[in-house]
Amino acid sequence: MGLDMYLTSKRYMSEYSNTGDKEKISTINKLFGLESVEDYHAQELVFRVAYWRKANAIHNWFVEKCQEGIDECQQTNISRERLQELVATCKTVLEDKTKAEEFLPSVSGFFFGETTYDDWYFDNVEYTADRIEKILNDPVFESCDFYYQSSW
Repeated sequence: MGLDMYLTSKRYMSEYSNTGDKEKISTINKLFGLESVEDYHAQELVFRVAYWRKANAIHNWFVEKCQEGIDECQQTNISRERLQELVATCKTVLEDKTKAEEFLPSVSGFFFGETTYDDWYFDNVEYTADRIEKILNDPVFESCDFYYQSSW
């Protein structure tokens, strides 16, 4: 058991809204054996784009900045602007590690892991900045919505 955290991307595709989606939907339908069914004209693709384990400071950031302080393992829509803010916060902490407690504080919780500002903490901060920046700069994700969810 422990704090597991997921960032997913979701993209809605419809044969009627984008001509490029029609072929993709057809391919997805064939993959799942749905090509003979006539009413599968839209699909939603969901991908896990980031995963953390016991990165309680990152979890706390999502809870405080995006979930109004409510931590009930709920799935929450995260705007691109919020993700950019998280990247900037991580970079601030990585540039000056003395700012970690101020900008990205660790928190204790049931199975949340260590609260010290050690290599594990800074590795998670670096992973977060690198991973989210890569996702935000990838054209594949331009038309996606993002969601955060945790479990513990």
